[in-house]
Amino acid sequence: MFGPGSQFHEFFNDPRWALAMVRATVLEAAHPQIGGALIDNSTFVAHPWRRLRNTLLSLQRMFGADDHVRQREAARLNRLHARLNGTDQQGRPYDATDPDVRAWVVATIFESAVTMCRLSGQPLDQQTMERLYAEFQAFLAAMGDEAGHLPPSLHEFWSYYDRVVEEELENTEAMRIILYKLFDHLPAPPLLHGLPTLWAAGRTVAGPLIGTITVASLPEPFRRRAGLPELPGAQTLMQGAYLAAGLARLLPDGWLQADTITDLLSLSLDSDDPRARTVGALRDRMNRAAALIRLIAPLPPEPEPAPEGTTQRSAEQFFAEMLDQTGNGYLDWPDLAAMARELSSRLDLDEPEETRLYDAFAGWWRELQSALDTDGDGRVSAQEYAAAVPSLAGPALIRVAEVLFDATDKDGNQTIDADEYRALFRTAFQRDTTGTETQYTRSAFIKDFLSFMTGRRRTTPYDPLLAQA
Repeated sequence: MFGPGSQFHEFFNDPRWALAMVRATVLEAAHPQIGGALIDNSTFVAHPWRRLRNTLLSLQRMFGADDHVRQREAARLNRLHARLNGTDQQGRPYDATDPDVRAWVVATIFESAVTMCRLSGQPLDQQTMERLYAEFQAFLAAMGDEAGHLPPSLHEFWSYYDRVVEEELENTEAMRIILYKLFDHLPAPPLLHGLPTLWAAGRTVAGPLIGTITVASLPEPFRRRAGLPELPGAQTLMQGAYLAAGLARLLPDGWLQADTITDLLSLSLDSDDPRARTVGALRDRMNRAAALIRLIAPLPPEPEPAPEGTTQRSAEQFFAEMLDQTGNGYLDWPDLAAMARELSSRLDLDEPEETRLYDAFAGWWRELQSALDTDGDGRVSAQEYAAAVPSLAGPALIRVAEVLFDATDKDGNQTIDADEYRALFRTAFQRDTTGTETQYTRSAFIKDFLSFMTGRRRTTPYDPLLAQA
């Protein structure tokens, strides 16, 4: 069911998968419980590229051949989901551990995979569909969900799918953001930082196209009930996009690899990755092309990146880039939970360490809320933060740094040697470090982390992890 030879493994690097995953995400977000959880907790608006990379990595782990890796990833996902519960804006409860909700997520991915093949003129035969469906059932079983939340047979699945689409899906805020806001305001990936003109030009064209293609591919009953407008020619455009993506499968093996593409998109020029030098040379040429575009078709100005060597940012910038992880303009618990989630995922922490990290961030949130929430609405606005410009280095933030130190100090001797320190940043942040002392003490490590979180320093290995998109 998993690893090389599985049907899902054959699809993973399929270029049509990009269109199918956008479609599946829209159908997920249209479910009221999932839509509520996304609005309150997800970083997909502020950090879409990071979210994409994490999703692909998780799918690789779950569908890979290594049973131990799959069990470890399933346990991590279950812990993550257990922390995602609350009520939506209409007061309805949501819970990411609800097995029916998790079954719908899997159902949208399976159905979108079948649909992408059909729309590209290469429909799956019955046997292949049965095999793929069995693999997704095995995925749910690996997560620990009992059988029955997905129908036992493929024949019964289609009735289940149609019922959910017609009776349960809604025109949720999360779905509207994905369709009409996300691509129009998509931040540049780290690879294209410093090229605002080229990125704005490409996004201006691609954003509406992706939205139009996705809407046209959605089930017609839901599209009609949700009031999603279908532009003239949208069906033809959608068919052409899927056909073109299907033809891209004829490229030589290895040309299109999902993990390679996402790694390149998240690559920064200050990375120690050897590809950074090649990308840097290419970006110089792209800068010259951007200058020509500005002369031919001026575009609305975008904020320029900070000059090289800049170490400080304003309180407003720090709030927007670092603290407001969900991108809703406020600081509240889901923002700090997103930081804890990203750090624990990158460091591959086990349950006890992960819980320590979440508890430390929860303590930090209580300190921030007590000091900054002047109007008592349970969250901190950018104005409240900027007006106070507080010292954030309280006891709880120190505990966050201590958890990171303990995760790095593999031999437990209360010091981090140069190899351990470099391993931390290469593993978690894809950065190399220079000038590291032979012995890096607990106090020195904590001081370095706090100077970043309170001094708003830019030139640090932490910045790409928590601040970049």
